[in-house]
Amino acid sequence: MLHLLRTKTCINFSLLFASLAMVLLCSPMQAQLLGKEIKNEDHDSKPYYFGISVGVNLARFHTELHDSFLNQDSVMVAEPTNSGGLTLGLQATARLSNRFQLRFNPQLMFIERNIYYKLKYTDPLENSTDVTKKVESIIMSFPLQLKFQSDRIGNFRVYTLAGYKADIDMASNARARKAEDLVKINKFDHGPEFGIGFNFFFESFIFSPEIKISNGMSNMHARDANLKYSNVFDRIQSKMIVFTIHLEG
Repeated sequence: MLHLLRTKTCINFSLLFASLAMVLLCSPMQAQLLGKEIKNEDHDSKPYYFGISVGVNLARFHTELHDSFLNQDSVMVAEPTNSGGLTLGLQATARLSNRFQLRFNPQLMFIERNIYYKLKYTDPLENSTDVTKKVESIIMSFPLQLKFQSDRIGNFRVYTLAGYKADIDMASNARARKAEDLVKINKFDHGPEFGIGFNFFFESFIFSPEIKISNGMSNMHARDANLKYSNVFDRIQSKMIVFTIHLEG
């Protein structure tokens, strides 16, 4: 199931970047053909500008099972599932050249990531052999991104971005002293981000929808061999797709 999900994600982003390549091939002559009034014309000459961000995320864990999983008989299946969340942020962008910009986009992310378990014996608390454990997180994310942008075509532009983030989970339960029903997650994470976005220029602001992939590189799992829902995993990493609306000045 995990392999199938990753394949679909790759296919979708291949289409997005193929569309981007077509737009980048457009010449400045096309802007003249559009015949539209150029809005916010002096924006490209600003050395820096600021904005706010609001978005939604589709998050899940990427897991690797521990060797002991095959030696126990209580948990038959342990699989992560998709879940949604909200994202709020601020941004500051510095102009490096006509093509490149550097953006700092700190965000507050409300995330819920679930793990589905199929048990051999009925869980006394859930009264079922099908159990879903929710891992709720409030993450402060600090991404630094390099943007590569196309020529402006009338009041439209497309850009790609690549960057690196550092995350702090303020709701981390790695040190919590809870019993059998806990999956422990560490507080810190980091990893790369890649995305594509579009600028729509208006008179006094820029409307910028954006989609990006954000992957955690560190092992977030604080494994406890005494917890049956936790000890089946060796590694747990974060995977996320984020759709964001930026309003820029």
